[in-house]
Amino acid sequence: MTSTVEPNRVADGSTRTAPVAELAMNETPYPPLPSVLRLVREGAERLNRYPDHNSGALVAALAARLGVPAAQVLVGPGSAGLSQHIVASLGPDRPEVVYPALSFEGYPLIVANAGARPVPVPLDGYRHDLRAMADAVTEQTRCVLICNPNNPTGAVLGRAEIEEFLDRIPPEVVVIVDEAYREFVTDPDVPDALDLYRDRDNVCVLRTFSKAYGLATLRVGYAVAPPRVAAAARMVGLVFYPGGLGQTAALACLDEEAGVELAARRDELVVARTRLRDGLLAAGLPVAPSEANFLWLPLGPAALEFADRCRRAGILVRPYPEQGVRITVGTAEANERVLTVARDTGRQVSGE
Repeated sequence: MTSTVEPNRVADGSTRTAPVAELAMNETPYPPLPSVLRLVREGAERLNRYPDHNSGALVAALAARLGVPAAQVLVGPGSAGLSQHIVASLGPDRPEVVYPALSFEGYPLIVANAGARPVPVPLDGYRHDLRAMADAVTEQTRCVLICNPNNPTGAVLGRAEIEEFLDRIPPEVVVIVDEAYREFVTDPDVPDALDLYRDRDNVCVLRTFSKAYGLATLRVGYAVAPPRVAAAARMVGLVFYPGGLGQTAALACLDEEAGVELAARRDELVVARTRLRDGLLAAGLPVAPSEANFLWLPLGPAALEFADRCRRAGILVRPYPEQGVRITVGTAEANERVLTVARDTGRQVSGE
């Protein structure tokens, strides 16, 4: 997305103005779906009314859509908020939470807020090291967090390897599968975590309307969890429910019309993702394969320098010091500006 104009300092110390392209937050570059936006505008007339704290209509619609009991559906403030509710509800007898590192930067905070002890497990390249994560599970483990596709690397896990991993996890240890970027996946080997949930009684699935559906401001996510987990997590999150507009918009996202609109936008973004990755590779920069709406550049020590080059060009990306840079796929104009910086960087590295 393109935001307001602000000054940027260039190499010679002077300043200039350029539209700032926000490519650091993993937001969709598209506005809300037209069919959803109409209902939100109508709902604005009811801002003086409290929302349904049970999110009853949305829970019922999700249960019907997903083919699960309504009692096992949780609605809350985004997938991250629901993750917090679930992790907190599982304590305190088991103090440890196993999660991949490098992954969603909120996981360490979620673990800390739940009064748990973090057990980060390094990635195997760009992907979760599931064997090492299973090895890290002990009688002290409260739960395991999996991010598929992984944020920030965009890597995915296939069905067979996840099932092998789950076979090694004791049934009393909950596995939370974070699928915030599920809608962008095109790899047929990536399983729908709901299938894993149906086969086992220790799997929870997290999803959100913030990313592909374009409702980031409204912060609505949902979880599907086994009965014992859902009941406890619902009590933890009792006062943290989405507002009325968020519930209205999320409900509209489940309509058939919105589904058609979403499919078209997803296809458009996948094409843009491929073009951006091809352009970055052609510029001589390393880029990991991605099944999300962002790309991971494993630049190592050069990460901050590249991010600063982007900033001076009016592009905000997400640097991870000494590791890499995450770039959200944006509009065609924003993506081309990223490629201009990448080409300039590539030429300087090659000495041209």
